[in-house]
Amino acid sequence: VGAGAGGSGGGQARGAAGGRAAEEDTQARAQSGDEAPPAGRLVDPGPGRLQAPPGPRFSPPPMWLQQRLKGFPGLLSSSWARRLLALLGFLLVAYWYLGGARLRLPWGAGEPRGGEAGLCLQAETRAWPGLEERGEALRLRLPGDGAQEAPGGHPALVGNGFLLLDVASNRLWVSAGASAAGPAHATDYPALVQLKAVSGQAEARAAAVALRDGAVRRVRCIQSGQGAAAAQTPARDCVTVREELLAHRSRPHLYLQRIHIANPTERVTAFEASTPSSPSSALGAKFATSLEKVGDRQFLLSSGRVLLVGSSKVVLVVVAAKKLVTRVQVAAKSHFHETVLSVVYTSEPIETSSLEETFSKLRELAKKEMLEVMQMGVEDLFQEHQQTWSDLFISGVEMRKITDSHTPSSKTVNMTLYYVLSCMPAPLLDPLISGEDREKMEANLNYADHCFSGHATMHAENLWPEKLSSVPQILQLSDLWKLTLQKRGCKSLVTAGVHGLMQGMVLSFGGLQFTENHLQFQADPDVLHNSYSLRGIHYNKDLINLAVLLDAEGKPFLHVSVKFQDKPVRLYACEAGCLNEPVELTSELRGHIFPVMVTQPITPLLYISTDLTHLQDLRHTLHLKAILAHEEHMAKQYPGLPFLFWFSVASLITLFHLFLFKLIYNEYCGPGAKPLFRSKEDPSV
Repeated sequence: VGAGAGGSGGGQARGAAGGRAAEEDTQARAQSGDEAPPAGRLVDPGPGRLQAPPGPRFSPPPMWLQQRLKGFPGLLSSSWARRLLALLGFLLVAYWYLGGARLRLPWGAGEPRGGEAGLCLQAETRAWPGLEERGEALRLRLPGDGAQEAPGGHPALVGNGFLLLDVASNRLWVSAGASAAGPAHATDYPALVQLKAVSGQAEARAAAVALRDGAVRRVRCIQSGQGAAAAQTPARDCVTVREELLAHRSRPHLYLQRIHIANPTERVTAFEASTPSSPSSALGAKFATSLEKVGDRQFLLSSGRVLLVGSSKVVLVVVAAKKLVTRVQVAAKSHFHETVLSVVYTSEPIETSSLEETFSKLRELAKKEMLEVMQMGVEDLFQEHQQTWSDLFISGVEMRKITDSHTPSSKTVNMTLYYVLSCMPAPLLDPLISGEDREKMEANLNYADHCFSGHATMHAENLWPEKLSSVPQILQLSDLWKLTLQKRGCKSLVTAGVHGLMQGMVLSFGGLQFTENHLQFQADPDVLHNSYSLRGIHYNKDLINLAVLLDAEGKPFLHVSVKFQDKPVRLYACEAGCLNEPVELTSELRGHIFPVMVTQPITPLLYISTDLTHLQDLRHTLHLKAILAHEEHMAKQYPGLPFLFWFSVASLITLFHLFLFKLIYNEYCGPGAKPLFRSKEDPSV
């Protein structure tokens, strides 16, 4: 038994020694770069070494890397190392959110899309962000622009109350007859000329609506060439296509499409133009197109119809459009300019029995106006439209500081104004209107008595929607605005068309109301924590600007200025209650400042009138209980938590500290307390 045990122990010792020798041999081979023999394979160290079967060879990682990896868990066990890693992670996350990832990553928003074409597009639209920040433009999303579709992307459209152009879908919307309320019928007529590059490797595009010009502008950058030559084309050699689309504001039957192609390359660039007469145009069976020649001028005349849902009647549509070649070639180092004029006439809903007679009348009207506008200068037409549209935006709303989520932003307000105005006609610009009707409309516009009654519409989310995605939604929004203004005492403004609607929307936003003798600002004092301004409020023939501003402490105050249009007229104003003497308003740039006072019961915050005696007498007719500053009113409205709550919190804090003091006292000063410092002779040490 002893020998067996000894033999067994010797075998184990020899096995362990052999194992250590094999391990040392493996480590030596790893350090020398030789491959260690795989387990289970016989290897002869001599010249007659058996060859391993062919197959992939995997070398283990170097010894220094193995040692570093083995020591990594021990490194993380250190508290300072974990803190350092946490700090580095925090810095990376902060750098990501501060814009580092956006600026560095190729898929970030700061990286232009489309390669060289994207760089060209970025250069062409460099001024757009500044215009958007000032509230004069808004970027739009179009199909095929190379970017992700915005969830609440706004439709690209232009209109003048009689016709509406949906740029994205290339669809024309018209009203039924000249006396209709707005464009409510979609046609199958392709309203715009579509240019498709014959050759091009990459393309980038963008679109924006110019709010003060009433136009949609599109830019396309096309990287021309083929193969590797196109990849080496610099951004400045991309072909650029600029388009400007508008529905003429003072000529309701006219819309224009201005095209400019710049070709700075060394090659000829060609485009296929899709027009109503081209084979690629799908007018369908509802439209027929013919070429009309009058003297040395020629244009296309398209006739079609719109079927009314739920009725046997139809609306006839006739469009006269300038003829454009089906293939546009732009020579090297040159430019191409073209403006496509289109005139649209429609009929009232009629029976199918009188189609030919009505078609004949509409064709004659379209031909007559088409020849008239073709004789005019194109630049004159554009300037006429831009001046008329900019006159509309003398009035408006500007949001300066928003402190809650229910107040619309400047972007939302401007887009709502643009869309609603695009759906309204302008009877004051009609040259056929009688002098009596014009004077009546202008009088209502200058002093809209009893408009706007009721609370302000600033927080009405259905009137100032953040998202609009289709033309039917915009038409529905326009109808809702007209109905709201009519029911709130502004029917005369709605009758005045687009000019009156703009005035009514501005009055309703801030809660301004005209009475028999004055204009009053009756905003809710509880929502004056937002800063905004209302400009271009018509008072007789003058324009009043009213702003709600906040001082350094966040307290609101009112700023009023006047812009006299005709001879100066004396205007007076006083704050709530009119206890102080009314102030005469002047045209000074610094304007006039009024404190926000709140009365009990609630009365308007500001009164403006041309009658000084009326304002002086007003203080005796209000019968107020008290007049408070705005901060005093808010303190009473929201006094905070009750006294009992704070008394309970203070009592709990006091009881907790007393209990804690008792525990400490019993631990060190009570019976059986342990000494604070132990002696060295203490056997327990």
